[in-house]
Amino acid sequence: MKEEAVTEPWQRAIARSLALHRAAMGQVARDPRWLERARARVAEWRRTGAVATPYVEAWEEALALPLPELVERVLDPSQAGIDRRQVSPFAGVLAPRERWQILREVERRGDRAAR
Repeated sequence: MKEEAVTEPWQRAIARSLALHRAAMGQVARDPRWLERARARVAEWRRTGAVATPYVEAWEEALALPLPELVERVLDPSQAGIDRRQVSPFAGVLAPRERWQILREVERRGDRAAR
């Protein structure tokens, strides 16, 4: 799937989040322990009240899905998907170097579109 260039700051934020989550889902597919960590994080959110209930419930529902459906839900381009990715249990899945490479690529796409 071809990535479209983004020019507006809000488009870049959405593109960054989607690209980071796409890479994170690759890691989850390779190492299912990340899925268990995400579930534990959401359980902690529920226990402590650290995250608003609608996000906790959305992630609990998503994390109960089989992996292919979870990936689809995580990468959902709809407004609900965008909102869900703003509060993600997949923080820490990507190594810092990989994360920065992804962020630089998203910025390069945006810079090319602005020319």
